[in-house]
Amino acid sequence: MREVEYESYGCPLENYQLTRADHRQQKQSEDIRCWVEKQAAEEKAKERADPALAAGRRAVVEKVLDMLRSCQTPEHDIMRWRVRLYCGHIVKTRRHRENGKPTLHGSSSMQCPECGKDPSAIVAFEPIGLAGQPPSLPKPAASPSPKRPTRAELEQRVAALERENERLRSRGSEG
Repeated sequence: MREVEYESYGCPLENYQLTRADHRQQKQSEDIRCWVEKQAAEEKAKERADPALAAGRRAVVEKVLDMLRSCQTPEHDIMRWRVRLYCGHIVKTRRHRENGKPTLHGSSSMQCPECGKDPSAIVAFEPIGLAGQPPSLPKPAASPSPKRPTRAELEQRVAALERENERLRSRGSEG
């Protein structure tokens, strides 16, 4: 796993004044949510008109959900974060440990568990720590020291090398 430097932005536990960038980010998150809801409504209308399409999509969704359930991320690969949301609440959230910020990869907002505002942009954050301890690496087994060859084995090896040497010399003098 690659080494990640975790970033902080603002201080979630201190008083925080929303900036113009925070308001802009919140508006953008709300606009995206409206667009997604509109797209979802259009797709649901298509499914109501075509039951075969709906059944096929349900089957695909079930398959994807089964795949997601079968491969849970280990706790030692989860970083916990303290975040201040646009609504003003301070909550904890979790992201994969390879993300240096909790706002990466489309995770710049979330539903507030306190007031329910959805989306509520993350305006300040700090890492808390991994959700679990990484497994300790097993100590490599001490390799047995190589067995010293016996005198007879050494004499056989020397004789074989002398024969090989003689063969190569005779081949070299012919050419």
